[in-house]
Amino acid sequence: MKILLVGKNGQVGWELQRSLSTLGEVVAVDFFDKSPCGDLCNLDGIAQTVRTVKPDVVVNAAAHTAVDKAEEEIALSKLLNEQGVEVLARESARLGALIVHYSTDYVFDGSGNHFRTEDEKTAPLNVYGETKLAGEIAIRKNNPRHLILRTSWVYATRGQNFAKTMLRLATQKEILSIINDQFGAPTSAELLADCTAIAIREEKENQKVSGTYHLVASGVTSWFDYANYVFNIAKSLDTELTIKSVNGIPTSDYPTPAKRPLNSRLSNMKFQSTFGVTLPEWQNGVERVITEVLGK
Repeated sequence: MKILLVGKNGQVGWELQRSLSTLGEVVAVDFFDKSPCGDLCNLDGIAQTVRTVKPDVVVNAAAHTAVDKAEEEIALSKLLNEQGVEVLARESARLGALIVHYSTDYVFDGSGNHFRTEDEKTAPLNVYGETKLAGEIAIRKNNPRHLILRTSWVYATRGQNFAKTMLRLATQKEILSIINDQFGAPTSAELLADCTAIAIREEKENQKVSGTYHLVASGVTSWFDYANYVFNIAKSLDTELTIKSVNGIPTSDYPTPAKRPLNSRLSNMKFQSTFGVTLPEWQNGVERVITEVLGK
């Protein structure tokens, strides 16, 4: 099996280089790669990459993920999250190849307090969510052989993310205010990568599993409780922290250019039942990553 991985240096892409290597040959590219082109902004270039590599599977881990910047960088967000994705879908379909793509809880409006299933109505609140949804639609339209994996609150030892930011601030600040009315499941890039490999292997044997899935860790937390969990792990590992007080605040007290959904709970039952896996509670991966970041 030959796999084309786009976005090799991101949090998920970095882990995918490891997990996908167990399936066959991996051709991994990123934004700065020219030959083969890995830049989703270069529509002709990325199309030529697919034609040249002739993969059995295209895995797209590239995206415009700067949620607030997307409110101003609308054209760039559309290029990366929709138009480039459409090219990958169209070109992979011509080869009869599977396309795997990562989407987001931000395709929903965040209403209610339930775990959303894959077939619920989408209604994004911001440009990032709108363009990610447009990317999903482009894939379904152009390549019926697809796995669209929606996830949430991604973190890893590599790159910038909430867990690492909280760990850094806890060694610099005495008081922090953290949003306590947004709920979701922190999901590690490692878990995403490993489950992606499992899903690709299953799809190779049974193309009927093609479709959209919610791939997130189990359980639920708020940003406030998530931060406190990070601090508690750090303290248990004898890390010196300056933080003395953590205050929970509502989203309304922390305005941002992009509106965030309050309810990012995604049901992962479909993925678990289809691919025969158990998705662990969110705390498991967070503890592992914090321990690794601290070098303990």
